[in-house]
Amino acid sequence: MKPTRAFTKLRLLVFCVSLLSLTSISLVVSAEAGFFQPTDQQTAAALAAQIAPAGKTVEQVQKNIQVLNGLPQSQLIPVMNYIGSSLGVKCTFCHVNKDGIWDYVSDEKPEKGEAREMIKMTQGINKANFKGNPAVGCFTCHGGHDHPVRVPQLPIAAPTPFAETAPAKTATKETPPTANEVLAKYTEALGGTVAIDKMKTRIMKGTMLASNGATWGYEAYQTAPDKVYLALATPRQGLIERGFNGQIGWEKNRTGVREVHEQDLFSLRRYTDFFKDLKLQGQFTRLNYGGKEQIDGKDVYVLRGQGVDGKGERLYFDVLSGLLLRRITSTPTIVGVIPEQVDFADYRDVDGLKLPFIVKITSIDSFYNATRTLTEIKLNVPVDETKFNKPPAPRSATP
Repeated sequence: MKPTRAFTKLRLLVFCVSLLSLTSISLVVSAEAGFFQPTDQQTAAALAAQIAPAGKTVEQVQKNIQVLNGLPQSQLIPVMNYIGSSLGVKCTFCHVNKDGIWDYVSDEKPEKGEAREMIKMTQGINKANFKGNPAVGCFTCHGGHDHPVRVPQLPIAAPTPFAETAPAKTATKETPPTANEVLAKYTEALGGTVAIDKMKTRIMKGTMLASNGATWGYEAYQTAPDKVYLALATPRQGLIERGFNGQIGWEKNRTGVREVHEQDLFSLRRYTDFFKDLKLQGQFTRLNYGGKEQIDGKDVYVLRGQGVDGKGERLYFDVLSGLLLRRITSTPTIVGVIPEQVDFADYRDVDGLKLPFIVKITSIDSFYNATRTLTEIKLNVPVDETKFNKPPAPRSATP
């Protein structure tokens, strides 16, 4: 059954919150994210609470919550998307939809009860074997299928034979760089600390290619340190606007104007960091050199660590240019680790700074996948401060 228009709209609104991260040249999901390692004293629940907003939990907002107690309300939709993607199913697999009306509270479908038992099982495994670290999640066994593969599928591929090695040649071993050296080269590649610090406003215009193939108009206005205005021109929903003036987050669409809910406000605050992907120093409690890999044929240095928000991070820097090509973030939740990825490309010079004109988001839910292609970026031009304020509600039409 296809999602109703109301449900699609809800997902679109959540998607818009995620897009606010793009206004700081950011955001981040990849199927590879198992690099989150808590200390012995930490548990998944404690870590989830550590990185979660100081807001309500799902049982304080929703009804008939039995196994997700303690989960921040702001993580509910990401967790539902994680479960659905892990099983390769949609919401109707567990939830009731009759004549286009959702009844999320209903326990009519037995799959919902089974999902609860599976959640308790994975939590028990993690508690007993991984000190509470969410090392095992839905995807571990399901791998994108509604039922795990229980027996090997025949014929089983023969193991790859060991390659015959030629006599090793004497070569000078490359000394790997430190994390600080990689970050320093990145700062220099962008244009230097002085040029970065001088940036106070940023205006970006272009298009957004959605996962369904639709192309949206995209505009973003920013003023340091955290004010944002975002406009998306969509073919079906019309113009969708969102903003944050440093205190109040809001949204305006064809149905009216509303103030952003508490859990979404946290997302707005997170994603309005003006220098999110420009000033990386100070964003991590630990960051270490993690080896050398390749992205699209380019050698990259990988840095691995943990952000000050408790999330796992992987950063990929072009060995030659020093520029950031990819950023992967993993969010620990009580049901598993949710990865997020953003790819940066087409760096161009803008007033002495190198900035990416293509940013690609990859998410566990394809609905949120999108590629932003910019046609222009303007720095340090005047921006009307009233643009960030919540607009008045439209007047009702006179009968």
